[in-house]
Amino acid sequence: MSVISRGFGARRRESDERLPPGQYLTGDFPVLSAGPTPRIPTESWEFVVVGRDGIRHTWTWEELHALPIETITTDIHCVTRWSKLGTQWRGVAVERLLDAVGDDAAFAEVFSYGGYTTNLSRDDLVGGRAWIALEFDGEPLAPEHGGPARLLVPHLYFWKSAKWVHGLNLREHDAPGFWEQNGYNMHGDPWKEERYW
Repeated sequence: MSVISRGFGARRRESDERLPPGQYLTGDFPVLSAGPTPRIPTESWEFVVVGRDGIRHTWTWEELHALPIETITTDIHCVTRWSKLGTQWRGVAVERLLDAVGDDAAFAEVFSYGGYTTNLSRDDLVGGRAWIALEFDGEPLAPEHGGPARLLVPHLYFWKSAKWVHGLNLREHDAPGFWEQNGYNMHGDPWKEERYW
């Protein structure tokens, strides 16, 4: 007589199919930061794109809000192995800002209030893949989650979604940011487990 487990051959749950390798599901939204939480008043906040020519292009809080704001429902994955499914954000597509600048640089250094940096390729910032997020779950983005605005790049590990985002330095060549200089992968694709060097 053979014993067959009732679960043998069963289909994976949808949540399992949406979890990259090595990740676990959480209902919380853990707060992880490399330093203190900056408090940036929206009256003095700005987003800056510095082209390869050195020219600064800036948007105030009001100017950013005057652009089309999209609703994004997406899964997010942290390199520390938690994943949160079906998160809802509202923000401005980064591609819209890059189009306004007219610089087709292959890479960008993302910089934040508080000094944090990370690197991204242009391909990871365009095509509906990255936003300046202003709201989470129907509320203004809380400072501990990167408010008043953070980068949202949900197809990569969440360290690439820089909190307290201030702008982009457009570059011809890639260069590591804060965590990348400290052993994290230069790209960060959770489906390939690009966690560390």
